[in-house]
Amino acid sequence: MLGFVAFTNYGESGRRDHAATRASVESALQAAGDIEVAEITVSIAGSYVILEGFVRLGGDVERAIEIAESVVGRGYVRSRLLRR
Repeated sequence: MLGFVAFTNYGESGRRDHAATRASVESALQAAGDIEVAEITVSIAGSYVILEGFVRLGGDVERAIEIAESVVGRGYVRSRLLRR
């Protein structure tokens, strides 16, 4: 766990501002240091965080999802990441 505050009830009435959520996920990905995030784009669609772009290692897809979920909660992250 990275120590970032998880946004609970993200999809319900306690929804967070999209720009703040996107910035929090981007910061968490950069802070992790164990994956290359230069080619990852974070966007928001409804209640979901969308990760798009490219990673170098297959395990990086799962790691990026894990990091994003540590911010917004399990089940609120969708990945469109591809391995180069």
